[in-house]
Amino acid sequence: QVQLVESGGGLVQPGGSLRLSCAASGNIFIIYSMGWYRQAPGKQRELVATITNGGDRNYAGSVKGRFTISRDNAKNTVYLQMNNLKPEDTAVYYCNADLQRFAVGARNDYWGQGTQVTVSS
Repeated sequence: QVQLVESGGGLVQPGGSLRLSCAASGNIFIIYSMGWYRQAPGKQRELVATITNGGDRNYAGSVKGRFTISRDNAKNTVYLQMNNLKPEDTAVYYCNADLQRFAVGARNDYWGQGTQVTVSS
């Protein structure tokens, strides 16, 4: 089994900062990429940021310059530093990992349970 455990969500005022963490554990051979997605009420889940095991990063336009994704490959952990938060960043944030569990086998997506981020005064 593979588990993705997120932490770091909460309530913050506009302009504030939060740092999300997500640790992957279980039978893992290789993680190709990890990332964060978010889903606001009444909206579809959308990409926030991803990072490959080589360090290539991709950001949604709405968070560029405010959010930074990083990764510790040795710990199978991905982080999302969120600065200058806005009310429109309010959503449930989900961790994602694109990985292969065994040396011979399929490559699949795994998801965390989600962590709530609320930006409000």
